[in-house]
Amino acid sequence: MRSFTIIGLSSFGTFLATELTRQGVDVLAVDIDEEKIERIKHLVQKAIIADATDPQALASLALEEMDGVVVSLGTIDSSVLTTLHLKELKIKNIISKALSEDHGRILERVGASQVIFPEKDEALRIARTLSHENILDSVPLAKGYSIVELVPPSSFLRKSLGELDLRRRYGVQIISVKEMVPENIVLVPTADYVVKDSDVLVVMGRDDDLSKLPQQ
Repeated sequence: MRSFTIIGLSSFGTFLATELTRQGVDVLAVDIDEEKIERIKHLVQKAIIADATDPQALASLALEEMDGVVVSLGTIDSSVLTTLHLKELKIKNIISKALSEDHGRILERVGASQVIFPEKDEALRIARTLSHENILDSVPLAKGYSIVELVPPSSFLRKSLGELDLRRRYGVQIISVKEMVPENIVLVPTADYVVKDSDVLVVMGRDDDLSKLPQQ
């Protein structure tokens, strides 16, 4: 069983801890606020009151045995200090939440293995679905790249993927098709797959290229 420590029970930290637990992951929740620990202690495997900015308190948690530690603290100072102390404890997988681009750069420099921007990523995802009427959902992959779920525009219908040739025309790749009637997933569809109006196309590519896909 995989195991993670969530330090800081903000809304993001709490949602992450409870969802990981729901998916069968062993979660240790850590926060300095007794009320937050009291609220979550019945929803995760273990919950501890501790000041994560105190290196001795962190060392006592034996975090090196975990698959990773997520730092979700609400202030820049506390998240930077905690990330630094975790690095000094030789924790290999440190995922730290950033509040700004500058904060993210500092976290990387003091030892974060991965920096996440939940609010920014969610805003970008919603902006893409609002600005492009055919996009149902969007998931960022790396800087400038995403996977989107696309309702096929009318110009795609009853044409094969070979005829559409989206890689040449738009620089994007269809990696799967969600057939809604009947419900089915076609992974890595071949060039002879014919697009139906009940399909949802899962498309990967650069954000700039994805934005150029037709909407009607």
